[in-house]
Amino acid sequence: MIGREETILVLETAIDDMNPEIYSYLLDKLVKEGALDAYLTPVYMKKNRPGVLLSVICSDQGRDRLTQVLFQETTTAGIRSCRTQRTVLQRRQGSVPTRFGTMKVKIFNGDTGEYTVPEFEECRRAAQKHNVPLKTVYEEVIARSKKLSVKSKA
Repeated sequence: MIGREETILVLETAIDDMNPEIYSYLLDKLVKEGALDAYLTPVYMKKNRPGVLLSVICSDQGRDRLTQVLFQETTTAGIRSCRTQRTVLQRRQGSVPTRFGTMKVKIFNGDTGEYTVPEFEECRRAAQKHNVPLKTVYEEVIARSKKLSVKSKA
């Protein structure tokens, strides 16, 4: 089997009556409070009203806290939960020297080999600091990681 299997929870609620400006704040807060991921999907609800399906992926240990955040920060009246399996690739942290400084990366191992993904926030900061397009920083991190052996942080 590629990767490893783990059990997770998916918390979901459909919302059609909340100020959409709140979602950015909410997604950040959910991740800070322990969500493994949180995302929005546009949906049509009863009476053909546009709404959002808010999904939060978490561990059993995070369920109570994240449910509390959803009730406090949204207009939802109910939250569904579903236990499910996911398969995740082996990953580790590393760093790549670039002209923008040493950049953090995630290194994944899959059936097609190893690949590197730049850390977004670090690339964003470097792009702003050096006044270059974000894609330029990403491209250099990826290119340098292919040429050099990426230093791992075990």
